[in-house]
Amino acid sequence: MTTISLRRQSFRLLPDVSRVIVRPFIPGNTAHIAAIIGRTLALTEDEVDRELKQVCNAFDERHAHLEEKLVANFQRVEAHIFTQKPISTARKLLIGALFSGEYSLESAALFNPSIVPHPDQSGVADGALRFIMSLRATGEGHISSIEFREGILTSTGDVEVPASSRFVEEPQLLPNPNYRKRIFIFKLHEMGFHNDCAESVMAPLADTFTRTELAARVAHVQWENLPMHHDMRHTLECIQWLADSNYELQFPESLALSERIIFPVSTNESNGIEDARFVRFVEEDGRSVYFATYTAYNGRDILPQLIETTDFLHFRVLTLNGRAAQNKGMALFPRRINGNYVMLSRQDDENILIMKSPNPHYWSDPEMLLRPAEVWESVKLGNCGSPIETDVGWLVITHGVGPMRTYCIGAVLLNLDDPTRVIGRLREPLLCPEGEDREGYVPNVVYSCGSLRHGNEIILPYAMSDRTTSVANVNLDELLAALLGG
Repeated sequence: MTTISLRRQSFRLLPDVSRVIVRPFIPGNTAHIAAIIGRTLALTEDEVDRELKQVCNAFDERHAHLEEKLVANFQRVEAHIFTQKPISTARKLLIGALFSGEYSLESAALFNPSIVPHPDQSGVADGALRFIMSLRATGEGHISSIEFREGILTSTGDVEVPASSRFVEEPQLLPNPNYRKRIFIFKLHEMGFHNDCAESVMAPLADTFTRTELAARVAHVQWENLPMHHDMRHTLECIQWLADSNYELQFPESLALSERIIFPVSTNESNGIEDARFVRFVEEDGRSVYFATYTAYNGRDILPQLIETTDFLHFRVLTLNGRAAQNKGMALFPRRINGNYVMLSRQDDENILIMKSPNPHYWSDPEMLLRPAEVWESVKLGNCGSPIETDVGWLVITHGVGPMRTYCIGAVLLNLDDPTRVIGRLREPLLCPEGEDREGYVPNVVYSCGSLRHGNEIILPYAMSDRTTSVANVNLDELLAALLGG
């Protein structure tokens, strides 16, 4: 059997518990909210100033814009204030602090990386590559979010990542995003809302409409149909839920990549944004866009979602549509094949499937591609990110789950023109957990969400036991020879 050279780098990305954001800390009971506000209104201005000073002394150095965050959380409870008297800025900030709390993004883990070329390669040395690595950060309550790091792959394939700032910032949630009518209606029908109420809302809207325009239509239909019956109210609620699940985010250009965090926004991802698989997608006219599929989790159900960006500053987050938009592990090929987008998936939680579509937002009719064949993958089989194009086929890095819930990484090769044809498959794992890699939040796991080709190597970032992240370099010629039986 062909020997495959694999070099595990000493590079480690460890979770940093000091990377915190300010989140709302608001009781669900309105009486409790009113009681907290009442206690604060009873303080003298001197007491307010003293208490606020203590808060600022303790937390100013932990956040770049603390006052803005306290004001935002004050505004979340402002409607509960029961006095008409003017309130000082200091008292507003103290009330905001009482309804705020820190959340440590990486307190449990920093793992499941994917890696793509950076859109800006200016100033990079010959043979080197600037990259962006996405990571799944998990904190209290097992809530996951997306973090980023940028670095350089040297000409020899070594990873260089500068130290990250301790500051982390959430993006602005754009208040009036655009929606594509055809996609929106398709998803409504898929959800079972092909009725007169939905038609009344959607029909007058243009091919592209804003959140404000949609809200106006919902309000108009509500007003026309008072008193509303239950089915109509449910339809209108779900239209607004769908709109909230499709949103746009904007980071300021001044914010370093490692300071950007995509934290759950919509209710369908309230318990986490999991395992984003980023890929640089090149259209037939040469334009490129970065797509990422991820799993939205609300504590009960999972739903695959799609992210679009060109610059890692502005992000569109969209629901995926079609019968096959379900379960985990969707990974998009980096270009069209025979005019179609192509996606790997795992709808049945056991096998790798493949599907094609003329539109990246619609997915149906998956075909079986790979079933578990070896003991190390006999529990389930999945992809480790988007396929990588080589001269002889599409290289798919896989993961298999075997005895004692051990996750190993393998590889398969698909035909370039017809990726439903498997032309090569490793019978032994490429990478298994060993030594200290076995110890972590979930033991005995190596896992990746996306690799890239760099010269004659595959750069394979991988998580170790759902806790921390490293990188391995795989000789491409030897890997392809092993896959083709050489």
